[in-house]
Amino acid sequence: MSLKIKNVEFLHGENGLSKGDILIENGKIVGLNNEKEQTSFVPEREIDGENCLALPGLVNCHTHAGMVYTRGYADDKPLMTWLEDYIWPLEARITPEDIYWGTLLAISEMLASGTTTFTDMYFAMDKAGEAVEQSGIRAVLTWGLIGLQDNAIAQLEKTVDFAREWRGKANGRISTMLAPHAPYTCPPSFMDKVLQNAGQNNLPIHIHLAETREEMEQMEKEYGKSPVKWAFDIGVFEHKTLAAHCVHLNEEDIDILKEKQVGVAYNPQSNMKLASGVAPIVKLLEKGINVGFGTDGPGSNNSLDMFTEMKMGSFLQKVISKKSQNLPAGTVINLATTGGAEIIGLGSEIGSLQKGKKADIILLNLDKPHLTPVFDPLAHVVYSCRGSDVQTTIVDGSILYHKGEFYSLDVEKVKWEIRKRTERLTKSKK
Repeated sequence: MSLKIKNVEFLHGENGLSKGDILIENGKIVGLNNEKEQTSFVPEREIDGENCLALPGLVNCHTHAGMVYTRGYADDKPLMTWLEDYIWPLEARITPEDIYWGTLLAISEMLASGTTTFTDMYFAMDKAGEAVEQSGIRAVLTWGLIGLQDNAIAQLEKTVDFAREWRGKANGRISTMLAPHAPYTCPPSFMDKVLQNAGQNNLPIHIHLAETREEMEQMEKEYGKSPVKWAFDIGVFEHKTLAAHCVHLNEEDIDILKEKQVGVAYNPQSNMKLASGVAPIVKLLEKGINVGFGTDGPGSNNSLDMFTEMKMGSFLQKVISKKSQNLPAGTVINLATTGGAEIIGLGSEIGSLQKGKKADIILLNLDKPHLTPVFDPLAHVVYSCRGSDVQTTIVDGSILYHKGEFYSLDVEKVKWEIRKRTERLTKSKK
């Protein structure tokens, strides 16, 4: 489909704003405010962008979409109580079909709040892949691996098969990685096999790393080193790596992340809710380390809204450093778009509004009471906007959400399925 977004203010570069038309054809941006191109361009559809701000679609670098069934299920519990008494017993009852419907619900929330790409780590990822295909969103899918399970090797083989089969599906909207869950659940002997398969199949690594103090203490006790140093020593970072959380880092850890060009997924709200701590994002950026935002799963955050993630993520860095200028709005938007695209390996395709890139675009309606007046549109995006201010979400040049209407999903049916399935999953705690 060819599409023109006319008379719209749009972001180019980290802080640059222009006003004009965005021209889209065959899933790509073919023009940005170019009069010569506009004279010969006859779109199949036009969207009036008056009072809107166009941004690259937001990139959620780390989540567990199928965990929507745990949203609000066991809030305000200590971490291990939350996991052992509530989350793990419920997850033991989740079926592949539950994952399909749960992922569709998560996708609907993400599309309505401006996320056009998400990186998922969960299980039954073939069903998540079906949800991605149906919905039109872009995704990096990773099947979480626990090396301590009796069937760990069989699961690894299944995961590698999945990664090879689904890579490039959905008209190229699906990418895949290998996802060993964390250092404390994947011993070195198992990691050796994961990394061997990653190398043989050219698959990046997605892993939780340095999330809690308990993890740090356990790794120090068992291996005499930090999780980052452990990962470095066993060769994880010889592969392109996306490390989620990275809350507890020492200077050596940061130097390793820089040297090995590890991408870090910053999950501020999940880390706050579970009292894990605050990642040293300002220091990472000063070192030149690539950072993106993630929401983590709906169970440990309750929301997949990247706008609240951006706002809280900025505020946290300001308060812990006692410097209000830290992590300013333009930088935050860059992390949620270009930065996220880079660390998931899609920087050449998405993450910015440029001719030739994929047309993953969102329109924010700035004509709202809480967004009036507008002195600085970029500051508004981070400090004032909400996910509900998203008017339009476009992925691969296709309109997936516009003015409250979903174009690829029957959201009422999805919600009905979730309510029915949640009743079964939560009928007993154990």
